[in-house]
Amino acid sequence: MASFVDTNILLYAISTESTEAEKREVARRILTRSDLALSTQVLQEFYVQATRARGGGVGFLTAARLIRSWTRFPVQAITVEIVFAAIRTQQRFGLSYWDSAIVEAARSMGCPEVLTEDLQDHLDYDGVVAINPFQ
Repeated sequence: MASFVDTNILLYAISTESTEAEKREVARRILTRSDLALSTQVLQEFYVQATRARGGGVGFLTAARLIRSWTRFPVQAITVEIVFAAIRTQQRFGLSYWDSAIVEAARSMGCPEVLTEDLQDHLDYDGVVAINPFQ
């Protein structure tokens, strides 16, 4: 089964910050795997954050090329069903809507885990476990 990748993995993979060198290496190692999945939300969030003028972002074309390369992995579209499931998850677990949508996109793809530093490490969200690969 695939592991679902959150946006922060993609962003660390392109980071040029010296303070993020270790996370960059971990993220790049993760992205060499073939058993990954992500969602349109993750790709959108990556594009917005990666192309921000402040913070040393990459150019629009570079971000688009990276997104194209990551479509080698299965990509879950955010459907109306996922929206409603995310609302339920948000209410049940007290997460942000956006984090809940990540959990529900992972669930809809049959991914047992989400690789992220945004959720509590090893917490089980009713069958989808958050794993912080940077710890």
